[in-house]
Amino acid sequence: MTISSPSIPGNLRIWSVGLVVTVLLILAMFAVVQAKSYGDIEQQRIEKVFPQTDSVSAAEGPFKVRTISAAGKVIGYVFQSLDVVDIPAYSGKPINTQVILDTAGVIQDAYVLEHHEPILLIGIPEEKLHGFSARYTGIKVSQRVVVGHSSDPSAVTVDAIAGATVTAMVVNEVIMRAAHEVAVSLKLIEDKGAVASKPATVRQDFFEPATWEQLSGNGAIRRLNLTRGQVDAAFKGTEAEGVDTAAPDQVDDTFIELYTADLNPPTIGRALLGDIQYRVLMQDLKPGEQAIAVLGRGLYSYKGSGYVRGGIFDRVQLRQFGNVISFRDMDHQRLSDVFAKGMPEFDEMSVFIVRKQAGFDPGSPWSLELLVRRQTGPVSGMFSSFELSYQLPEQYLERPAPSAEELAAIEEANRPMWLTIWYQKHFQVGVLATALLLLTAILFLQDKFTRRPHFLHWLRRGYLIFTVVFLGWYALGQLSVVNVLTFVHALFEHFRWELFLTDPLIFMLWVFTAASILLWGRGVFCGWLCPFGALQELINEAARKLKIPQYELPFAVHERLWAIKYIILLLLFGISLESMSTAELFAEVEPFKTAITLRFDRQWWFVLYAVALLVINIFTRKVYCRYICPLGAALAIPTKLRLFDWLKRRKECGNPCQLCAKECEIQAIHPDGRINANECHYCLDCQMTYHNEHKCPPLINKRKKRGKPAPVAAQLIPVVEVAAPE
Repeated sequence: MTISSPSIPGNLRIWSVGLVVTVLLILAMFAVVQAKSYGDIEQQRIEKVFPQTDSVSAAEGPFKVRTISAAGKVIGYVFQSLDVVDIPAYSGKPINTQVILDTAGVIQDAYVLEHHEPILLIGIPEEKLHGFSARYTGIKVSQRVVVGHSSDPSAVTVDAIAGATVTAMVVNEVIMRAAHEVAVSLKLIEDKGAVASKPATVRQDFFEPATWEQLSGNGAIRRLNLTRGQVDAAFKGTEAEGVDTAAPDQVDDTFIELYTADLNPPTIGRALLGDIQYRVLMQDLKPGEQAIAVLGRGLYSYKGSGYVRGGIFDRVQLRQFGNVISFRDMDHQRLSDVFAKGMPEFDEMSVFIVRKQAGFDPGSPWSLELLVRRQTGPVSGMFSSFELSYQLPEQYLERPAPSAEELAAIEEANRPMWLTIWYQKHFQVGVLATALLLLTAILFLQDKFTRRPHFLHWLRRGYLIFTVVFLGWYALGQLSVVNVLTFVHALFEHFRWELFLTDPLIFMLWVFTAASILLWGRGVFCGWLCPFGALQELINEAARKLKIPQYELPFAVHERLWAIKYIILLLLFGISLESMSTAELFAEVEPFKTAITLRFDRQWWFVLYAVALLVINIFTRKVYCRYICPLGAALAIPTKLRLFDWLKRRKECGNPCQLCAKECEIQAIHPDGRINANECHYCLDCQMTYHNEHKCPPLINKRKKRGKPAPVAAQLIPVVEVAAPE
């Protein structure tokens, strides 16, 4: 008599593991991330790029840029990308890069200081990452850089890191976005990101009466108010500190109150100048010229006493797209009167004309710069600049309709990075989507397919070859336990969908795997979609065809070895609570990166480990999957939540029939006939036996019973003929 082991101990084991994982998840909420010190590497990179450097300033400004000087002359700038942009990489954490620019806005060095990318930490040598970032040397920050091929002939293309395309794209965006923002802030390049391809024009057909208050309220008139204390603070730490400083009771006194407005729109111009003066001004302007009003009052004059006829105004200038527009006396008109209702009294009022050759766009932002000068010697002085930003309200503008090319460029520029990656990988996405639909059809129609074992065997072999060659070696779609650890940590550290959308194939595989676990269990991924598992299965099947002896452990030993992979998973998770980077290093217990992602192109000891597992697999199928794989353990835990049991069994299974248990090549069927869903790889071999009338013992017995001749007693019954009456 065979006694089947009760299911309660197995359930208790699984729920105990789940309880431990839950406790560790709670502890993860309290894990502390400590910042790293980069040591001397930052200074070493600076000295390598600019060996003549004799001083590097302290970090300044919102982007913490340090100025590099030699012989008293500025030769470059250095900053860290994390101070400029915060773009999460696949690990969920940003990549921090030190970038060095020269004074022309050209990248002289880009060096990754810190990253947490799994593929780079445990798969690809650091030299390849630094080699990739080194390709940005000599690229101007205003250029468009594309990882891989681009149809844009003006774009600069850089080859991706083999095996880490997504990470390369993140590094590209980090370097170029950070460098562009810093270069714009330092006025090294023109900020053409906000420039439309065709300049807007001022609407001359739109007018409505407006007061000073209304024009100030809608932004048509902009104001800059500086106190003496603010100006003193701007010169603090310079040679001009202490020159003309305000007394303690004068710190809040107005230094200058400055106003500016674009006079070309009729609503603004007629309100400030009156109809006659506005009409005269517009008649004097040539096509493409713009009139800017500047009004000021306070202690400081925006004109300056040093201004002479034929000279340049040295206290005000206009800046747009990085271009500086200076004004000469011929560009200036003194305003004798203004007519706007409710306007304050001014000490100075001027109209400055922006000439056509300046390329001024009234529809784009610009700024009026006020230069405050302080004397530091008999003939020397120091300037400090203050900006009054201006943007003409949209109702006064007419913008040309963008062309199809411009719309496409705008759409691409505004497209999230993850969506750009999906577009670039549309072929791989399409192929994988088709393959997943085929697998779904096989699973839902498994009863029909398993009735045709010869066809299903060849279909499965073809699918496994596809999984290894296309999904693994070509598309690098190998899931890892590192993905599980990253996801768990992301749940407690600012979860963002775009983090997981940056790798389309991995995202699709995880979504499908999660759904398949609820319907069928862990086995769908492990048996059909894991490239390393498929490679093992194909190698073992070839070994069986070559009649290589196969060895199996006694079921009692085999059952206890299942626990190893759960212990490895818990150890990795515990290590990740202290340091994700350390956990990623210990996750090298997975041979996936060596055998699949890098195709055995790495150090000999990693190759030896992966090859050893494949050699053992020749004699015993999928030893790694059954006993070591922490990813399989992570997928097995939620398998207890599956909603259906699709694998059919008969009451004779296990007692007395042991055929399926003996034929199961990964020993996922207990001697009592139960299929262990946590260990099953869903190869469907047992279901092919289930429907085979010439192989399944219960079906053979039923067929024999149906084919027996009729009982002998029935053959001896005489036939009585009854004669009809005459």
